[in-house]
Amino acid sequence: MIAILGAGKMGEALLSGVLRAGLRPGEIVATARREERRSVLRERYGIEVLGNEDAARTADTLVLAVKPQDMNALLAEIGPHVGPDTLVISMAAGITAAFIEERLADGVPVVRVMPNTPVLVDQAMSVVSAGAHAGEEHLKLAEELLSPVGKVQRIPESLQDAATALSGSGPAYFYFLVEAMVDAGILLGMPRAAALELVVQSAVGAATMLRETGEHPVLLREAVTSPAGTTIAAIRELERHGVRAAVLEALEAARDRGRELAGG
Repeated sequence: MIAILGAGKMGEALLSGVLRAGLRPGEIVATARREERRSVLRERYGIEVLGNEDAARTADTLVLAVKPQDMNALLAEIGPHVGPDTLVISMAAGITAAFIEERLADGVPVVRVMPNTPVLVDQAMSVVSAGAHAGEEHLKLAEELLSPVGKVQRIPESLQDAATALSGSGPAYFYFLVEAMVDAGILLGMPRAAALELVVQSAVGAATMLRETGEHPVLLREAVTSPAGTTIAAIRELERHGVRAAVLEALEAARDRGRELAGG
């Protein structure tokens, strides 16, 4: 039995994904703070929605999907009901496995994961890291939970904040770029709907080429960049405005914020 504790946006995204992948509603339970939210989850997915303590007693795999600032209170609530036979999977940005282990019984296996919202369309990028008491079997269970809804990669926990900045928050950066490109299309005289379709399909095509060709992005960019052409004129402006440096600084800021969350 799997329990998702704190079925907000990301928790619900994982819930819907694993159900689409074939998990039966009777094999998963969820928790939510507000009664109206609980009703929505019951009606939408046909699952049982419990309190945190009851879910912790019922399930042998707990997915902690609450916000980082709510993690301490959640652990205090469920701690007495979690033993070494329970796998704890944390999805909270910035919260270390050690933080969770210190608040649970000795020997509880903890796996720290960071998926992203494309789990809703089975295209998530998730990273997993083992805590002090988690072994190969625990990592495999976490991977089995996440792999039906996207790609999964193992990384050392020391790189989790960097992964959060890159892939956890990553979709938002692409949406931001698409929004800017659509605005540019409108400025150039395109209707909004047409501009959006052009940009979205260009993004899908570019991502597919990156994944399927295995080519370095520099080589793919150079293939589009003709001498004295339109593309190089645009790239010159991007470089002149420091877009590359802004991306580096933005991801550093996201990583640093993850560290701040870990420190409370």
